[in-house]
Amino acid sequence: MRKNFGTKTWFLPLPVLVVGSYDKDGKANVMTAAWGGVYNTDQVIVCLDKSHKSTENIKERKAFTLSFATKDQLAAADYVGIVSANDEPGKLEKSGFTTVKAEKVDAPVVNELSLTLECKVTQILGEENFIADIVNVSADESILGDNGLPDIEKLSPILFDTIHAEYRAFGEVEAKAFKAGAALMR
Repeated sequence: MRKNFGTKTWFLPLPVLVVGSYDKDGKANVMTAAWGGVYNTDQVIVCLDKSHKSTENIKERKAFTLSFATKDQLAAADYVGIVSANDEPGKLEKSGFTTVKAEKVDAPVVNELSLTLECKVTQILGEENFIADIVNVSADESILGDNGLPDIEKLSPILFDTIHAEYRAFGEVEAKAFKAGAALMR
């Protein structure tokens, strides 16, 4: 038997994304957002509220970075999500995050977060839903596996449980994608 809960934003799990942007004066800002993901094969979508400083910044610069929050940086990532740069101009410094300019877009990369997507806005839906092309992905060498690609275990991303408002750790490998169901194709 199933239980109905009505309309809920229970999409499980969500990556904990740290969005980087510059304001009109070139000051770096970062915020945490859970409402984002893949839009197309080389595009992402990020849904932000219009009250965020980041929303204004992205509209101004038409670019942002997305980094994946990690277990090691959980407190800082949560902090930049609960504190607004509109209220706390020194939020970035208080978080302990430092930034450098992205190589391909006009947005900051958070040095302490090991995997970053550099994104160029191609479309704005409504006032605060940004569709963007991924123009570069950069990874710190410390998270690369033997094959030279990012290793999700070394990255150690955190996930957001929308039902319980909790951060969760990434789990174990259960099976290879596109292989587990192959036995049922016979």
